[in-house]
Amino acid sequence: MPLELKMYSEEEALAAISRDDVRKALREAFGGLDGSRTVQPPQTLTPFPDDEGDCIFYPGVIYGLDIVGVKVSPYINALKRDGKYPVTAYTLLLSAKTGKPIVLCDSYALTTIRTAATTALALEYLTAPNASKLAIIGTGGVAIEHLRFVSSQHNWEEIKVWSPSMNSDGARAKTVGDSIEGISPKASIAKSLDAAVEDAQVIMLCTSSGSPVVHTNQLPADCVVTSISTNAPKAHEIEPSTLGEFAVFCDYIETAPVTAGEMLIAIESGSWSADKVAGDLAGLVTGKVQRPSNGRIFFRSTGLAIEDLAVANLLR
Repeated sequence: MPLELKMYSEEEALAAISRDDVRKALREAFGGLDGSRTVQPPQTLTPFPDDEGDCIFYPGVIYGLDIVGVKVSPYINALKRDGKYPVTAYTLLLSAKTGKPIVLCDSYALTTIRTAATTALALEYLTAPNASKLAIIGTGGVAIEHLRFVSSQHNWEEIKVWSPSMNSDGARAKTVGDSIEGISPKASIAKSLDAAVEDAQVIMLCTSSGSPVVHTNQLPADCVVTSISTNAPKAHEIEPSTLGEFAVFCDYIETAPVTAGEMLIAIESGSWSADKVAGDLAGLVTGKVQRPSNGRIFFRSTGLAIEDLAVANLLR
């Protein structure tokens, strides 16, 4: 019997995905972590010989969706030397009940979508009901995707977007400004980082920075800060020594402390410990943990295989 394997290019996968369905799929995936119906092993980084790159393998099982699979994302230095983008990503799904392959898709663009959707899902539970001002730090594709997901899920009065390039590149600032206003008429480009965050109740850090982009003395006393950072070793978007000033939440409590750069650094320095994590998305989705009533909250998304698998499963 021939294999009934569906294959999708990046463009085909994007065209077939509904953002509303992505959020529902992630809720199912994270909810399953609480009852062991979802299994999330650690990711594996495998280096290539002669410093020619590496490959990250993201495995997982979402038994409630009948899937087992892996996202494979190599970084190829030869592509970089040729002036090409060095990262690719492909996700393979198999049935957890039959073992047969179901979907193989280019998941590079889907990674951007699932990253933004995961932050948006966390903010459903962590945003204060009276929050009215949102700040987004970053203006790349990931930041814009975050805006698409979060702009309509809360009654924002004002959305400020900022990145360093907005001050130095007038043409880009206009392009980004037109783009964000097309997503939400409440969105605009801030004049500076301080102007963006000074009275925001939710601040989404959506950069590829490996070092802090905002400091706690710039933040309101009561706010939620979300961070995605990048795959660079020990990358972080807030100062690791300040973790103790936040109620810390993450995507998955078993893996974030050994993956997230600021957590690794804070643990190594002795300024913070993994047992101080207040909760993760599994606990938030199932209602077993609640947001604090006041103070600063930090949510760290590290990127999990179950997110990639849940989104790719929408292509079945």
